Amino acid sequence: MENTSFPGWHGTTIIGVRKGGKVVIAGDGQVSLGQTVIKGTARKVRRLSSGGYEVIAGFAGSTADAFTLLERLEKKLEATPGQLARASVELAKDWRTDKYLQKLEAMLIVSDGAELLVITGAGDVLEPEHDVTAIGSGGNYALAAGRALMDSDLDAEAIARRAMAIAADICVYTNGKLTVEALTKP
Repeated sequence: MENTSFPGWHGTTIIGVRKGGKVVIAGDGQVSLGQTVIKGTARKVRRLSSGGYEVIAGFAGSTADAFTLLERLEKKLEATPGQLARASVELAKDWRTDKYLQKLEAMLIVSDGAELLVITGAGDVLEPEHDVTAIGSGGNYALAAGRALMDSDLDAEAIARRAMAIAADICVYTNGKLTVEALTKP
């Protein structure tokens, strides 16, 4: 039986690629409600700053939930400047144990130009084995394409863009209107 509970939000695709001293996070712009495209130009990849320390983040899931998590991550970064992994672990611990945060439905890919991490509501902070990670409804398509392209001469941004194009061709909840942010190793 199909789940018909409102709102029925579906999809996005976010990819993170680390190659050649550069990290790129790219995300599509489609927001869908059921089988209807509500918006095609959403920005699901953002740049965060805390005391001169920059982080890029992409999110999949509920937008309001993701913004709540990004705000919490910024506070954790302020408390632990220059320590993305530590701030991410602290966020994941809060997310898993706080009764309010436990209800949030989103996932994050974050990077400071050196580290590339996925943060989940299950308390996970994961670093990809192959310098590529992806989340969202088209995440597995983008991940497979990105991993296949890692041995090519393409740089991190070209890999992310090509992988996202492949995901957009396959996943109906992903479009080709990208937001791309990049950082180099500090």
